[in-house]
Amino acid sequence: MSLRIVFAGTPEFAVPALRACAARGEVVAVYTQPDRPAGRGRQLQMSSVKQTALELGLPVLQPLNFKSEEALEVLRSHAADLMVVVAYGLILPQTVLDAPRLGCWNVHASLLPRWRGAAPIQRAIEAGDAVTGVCLMQMEKGLDTGPVLLQLKTPVGPNDNGGSLHDRLAQLGAEVLRDGLTLARAGMTLQAEAQPEAGLTYARKIDKAEAKLDWSLAAKNLADKIRAFSPWPVAETELQGERVRLYQAVVLGDDSGKPPGTVLAAGKEGIDIACGQGTLRLLALQRDGGRVQSAAEYLNARPMTL
Repeated sequence: MSLRIVFAGTPEFAVPALRACAARGEVVAVYTQPDRPAGRGRQLQMSSVKQTALELGLPVLQPLNFKSEEALEVLRSHAADLMVVVAYGLILPQTVLDAPRLGCWNVHASLLPRWRGAAPIQRAIEAGDAVTGVCLMQMEKGLDTGPVLLQLKTPVGPNDNGGSLHDRLAQLGAEVLRDGLTLARAGMTLQAEAQPEAGLTYARKIDKAEAKLDWSLAAKNLADKIRAFSPWPVAETELQGERVRLYQAVVLGDDSGKPPGTVLAAGKEGIDIACGQGTLRLLALQRDGGRVQSAAEYLNARPMTL
């Protein structure tokens, strides 16, 4: 049995899922956010999902929302069996959730109910989670509250950052979606499991103001934050009067007894800074207007006095 699928998504994270939906020619329409100004020239830019949909020859719709009866009628006209939603950027009203025969599925980048909300990938790394994953969820009106249909897990490695985990979870999201679609095509009803209340956390949206490091925190917390915030918004600090952005660091276990933020050592192995607990060694950083470089390269251009 084939399915008539409406896909709704916007950023790069949603692209593998769109390709998975479109692989058998079942996508009848793609919804994405309107083109918005981006970059230094503030030129209108298509979303990653729109670019992919046009490449695949799929019809694209970009309503601001579904508040008008006209937008709802257009959606209903697709006579969809299923709507697949991946990082679309709109909270969908019940009238939309009820439109497809099988309702709406959502691919979410966490193991629900942990990290409901806008930034589950970064928050998982920032919190030091050892495992995360993706869920295929039956959508309901609440924010990421629906029952889980399928899930896949992945370890969060010590070298993972926001970018690498984003890319891996995007691929896992496409995989869990393919599994769900295979079952639906076979006429099977997926077993929906209600999310437990235990373990509920919210992944609030990342604010650029969070990027500045607080050296009174433990070195482990700061190292996790640096990984989580790479490649965006990128953790930052001030080193002897210069603002720098931080991309890689490792934890040294020893407490120096020095005030947090004190530069303890600066050499080819890295720049060591005292924290509220332990010491953090900076390995890769970037000065304003410069490229990302190793600590040794940074110090060659700007030696530090201790």
